[in-house]
Amino acid sequence: MKNLFKVSAVLAVAVLTLSGCNCFKKMAKNQDDVKLTCTPEVLVLNNGKVEADVNVTFPVKYFNAKAVLKVTPVMVFEGGEVAGTTQYFQGSKVDDNYTVIDQKNGGNYTMHVSFPYDERMECSELQLRAEVKCPKGKCKEFTLVNLNDGAIPTKEQAAALAAGGAEADAIKRAFGLTIAQGVNVMQNDIQYSDAMETMASGYKNVITEVTKANYMYQINSSRLNKKAISSEELTSFQQKAAEQNGNDRIKQNIYVNGYASPDGPEKFNDKLSAARSESGKKAAEELLKELGLSLDAASYGEDWEGFKELVAASSIEDKALILSVLESYTSSSEREEQIKNMSNVFTALKKEILPELRRAQLVNSSDITGKTDDEMAALVRAGKFAELDEKEMLHIASTGKLSQNEKIATLEAAANEYKSVAAYNNLGVAYAEAGEGTKAADAFAKAVNAGGKASEINNNLALVNIMNGDTEAAKAYTANASAETRALAAAAEGNYAQAQSQLEGYNAAVAATMNADYTAAKQYIANDKSADADYLRAVIATKQGDMATATAELKNAIAKDPSYAERCKKDVNLRKYIGNEIQL
Repeated sequence: MKNLFKVSAVLAVAVLTLSGCNCFKKMAKNQDDVKLTCTPEVLVLNNGKVEADVNVTFPVKYFNAKAVLKVTPVMVFEGGEVAGTTQYFQGSKVDDNYTVIDQKNGGNYTMHVSFPYDERMECSELQLRAEVKCPKGKCKEFTLVNLNDGAIPTKEQAAALAAGGAEADAIKRAFGLTIAQGVNVMQNDIQYSDAMETMASGYKNVITEVTKANYMYQINSSRLNKKAISSEELTSFQQKAAEQNGNDRIKQNIYVNGYASPDGPEKFNDKLSAARSESGKKAAEELLKELGLSLDAASYGEDWEGFKELVAASSIEDKALILSVLESYTSSSEREEQIKNMSNVFTALKKEILPELRRAQLVNSSDITGKTDDEMAALVRAGKFAELDEKEMLHIASTGKLSQNEKIATLEAAANEYKSVAAYNNLGVAYAEAGEGTKAADAFAKAVNAGGKASEINNNLALVNIMNGDTEAAKAYTANASAETRALAAAAEGNYAQAQSQLEGYNAAVAATMNADYTAAKQYIANDKSADADYLRAVIATKQGDMATATAELKNAIAKDPSYAERCKKDVNLRKYIGNEIQL
């Protein structure tokens, strides 16, 4: 609690007697009884604003019935200041519409002050500045009054105030009464990006690529003629196998599978497919003999699966009926009988479908091993993004192998090249991790414009709006968001008890600290060895009066992240201890 004026009544009366502000000098007689409180005593950043309630109690027989007092809250910081909403108080005989303070009974008034947050406010003062107006004397118009000693400007000061500029600003600040110092900006430490969701890269270090070619046979035959072993398809197969054979990242697995068309006796067809498998293997060994590759062979009898695929892809009349027969019957003989009974389509099957199933199929299943994470990281550092595909870029950005700037550059390259939902979304998360809230919001918007459903990135849209201080916009998404996101929304609005119960780890520790639950806060980060956690432990230690621990933890934080050496000098939680109880 503060007195509105800080000097003794005798000095105040002496000063004011000379001032010529008739109504105001009488008010100074009881000025020691004017009481003022600011809640909270240390201002707090909350939801992009700094707010406080300033309570003033005017004593009985204090407020002159003809006086008007104009009070303006001002946030003062290096390089500027921001004025809040001015409040007016008047005596009972003033013919105006301000708040009346009765002379006989005194009065109590709470003034709510609110300022949009400016980063410079972290090191600031909240001042009250007053101007007085009396019907007679030198204060017929509102005149600045020094709330520290009750004086009004001297002739020289009045001239400087009228001229404006730096000297006028200095006088105004000297005349203001400081009621709070600094702003606790711990709400900014909440890591919203921790709850954001990246999209899967789809990357696989080993992929399987399958190449096929067919040796074709005449009906009921397992012999290959010259034409059958010299097709363009087989030549292409051989060329690709040769190209891959010299690549130590590729393992080729080659098979020859013999088949028979599903017409004729099943046992006969089983033998026929086995014979085709063997003759096909010999032909394939000859085809690939210079490559030194081993081949496996197998036979599969009647090829009903191939039959089904070819019919489904054809334009044969009544193909739906044919496919229905395949579903209705499992016996090979029953299927064949039912299909032969469909005389109107069987001719087409004999001409278009069955000849394609009389084959030995040559299959190359190649396991291709991609770049290592270290190789991808090296390409990123060399700026060779063109040598990485989208999946590789999204993957390497998720591995922790890259610095924050490298990660952002990689995802920017992916977004610029592929303009995909995943690239834009993951870039948005990376921007958020770097504290670039505006860029993050833009990236998420591009993800939606690229065709992404808002529901896919609902949490991210909610969190980026919270991060950017727009809790109203965030409400469009928080209703369908995760419990963690809703808890972070509560923290952004200052509901730290609610947030703490739903969060874990570092964010829970921040909420608990703001909720003055220091024991729980320490437990949440007990196993967290990051610089952020060390710094938070230093803050908690000062709250508990443990300066030895505060010093040790702050030194740990600075060793891991040197930026904390400057931050602690601005932090309202620590700065008064730096150089005193805390020696760095």
